[in-house]
Amino acid sequence: MDGKKTGIETKCIHSGYEPKNGEPRMIPIVQSTTFKYDSGEAMGRLFDLESSGYFYTRLQNPTSDCVAAKIADLEGGTAAMLTSSGQAANFLSVFNIASAGDHVVASSAIYGGTFNLFSVTMKRMGISFTFVSPECSDEELEAAFRPNTKAVFGETISNPSLDILDIERFAHAAHAHGVPLIVDNTFATPVNCRPFEWGADIVTHSTTKYMDGHDASVGGAIVDSGAFDWMAHSQKFPGLCTPDESYHGITYAQKFGREGAFITKATVQLMRDLGPVQSPMNAYFLNLGLESLPLRIARHCENALAAAEFLESHPAVAWVNYPGLKSSRCYERAQKYMDGKTCGVVSFGIKGGRNAAEKFMSRLKLAMIATHVADSRTCVLHPASTTHRQLSDEALAACGVLPDMIRLSVGVESIGDILADLQQALES
Repeated sequence: MDGKKTGIETKCIHSGYEPKNGEPRMIPIVQSTTFKYDSGEAMGRLFDLESSGYFYTRLQNPTSDCVAAKIADLEGGTAAMLTSSGQAANFLSVFNIASAGDHVVASSAIYGGTFNLFSVTMKRMGISFTFVSPECSDEELEAAFRPNTKAVFGETISNPSLDILDIERFAHAAHAHGVPLIVDNTFATPVNCRPFEWGADIVTHSTTKYMDGHDASVGGAIVDSGAFDWMAHSQKFPGLCTPDESYHGITYAQKFGREGAFITKATVQLMRDLGPVQSPMNAYFLNLGLESLPLRIARHCENALAAAEFLESHPAVAWVNYPGLKSSRCYERAQKYMDGKTCGVVSFGIKGGRNAAEKFMSRLKLAMIATHVADSRTCVLHPASTTHRQLSDEALAACGVLPDMIRLSVGVESIGDILADLQQALES
């Protein structure tokens, strides 16, 4: 297949694995921790990164590699790796190029767990973060950079505030300072947005969400565009551009080039030492979800728009935020980056504040109260008291999370049933 001309629907089914004569049609589950070799010399070449192959599943596994290759193709990248979770993907994507004493610029409108990872846990590791509003001025964005800045981070569609990152603007600012833009593309998925086409350099995913789509397996992914020139900024990225003594003095950016250096280092160094690996079985479940991803995303977006329009017209609803609505301040950005399709998540508030929100949620029958989001079943959550409860009021405001906010993850059930459930809960 011509990868540039093949439709994403076809890629979701066929990319990453091409069975030969008599081989399984479906990606096999290689449920093995280790792999046998005829000689120690052959295995030694693997440890020296002189040969490709498998010797321990913590580093690489055939099942996981096929699925990672599919995700790389969907995003238009050159290399990818799977991780145990989206949190692990975001951590490794930053820690692969930033260490103690370094600095990162990040959008403030990001998932609460990621905000806490950056502002608390990685801060304890000596990496500092400056958070800027996705709506900040060019002057405010420029002022956030420091001489030791190593990356810029944002979410395509933020969870749960649903702000859409102006990818081109943030990419331009990052590149002007010689650092990559890392974008978490979980909510949009490559079906609706491919950040590399707008200047992003690294993409991450919580594959637990739409990619898996069935609340079955936790996982994450990191994809490299292969476009960022690490050697052109070698003084900023010594981990990629100077010899790694733990691998016999290999310089990743020289040996593996732009296309493979970032993912190779993250795999053979960070995954080797930290071990947040995705299991082959979870990778298999993920691949099942990927095969139907375009169909499900279309239905999620269709249902979410209908739900958002219904909520916006209901007298008991105080406000609605959905980028697909013309009333949204991100509507034009959604048209530019995603052709208006966005995602299946709607946020809104009930008149009466937090107490009214809790009563509304308790009366839902089809929609389930769950910490999950972005799968086939409709579910709801009150972020301020759950996923973001560790944040202060000031941090909540910076993330765009209001005290009365309800996050509605619209599933792929009959839209008539979804609207009827919302209607009866609002009336009661």
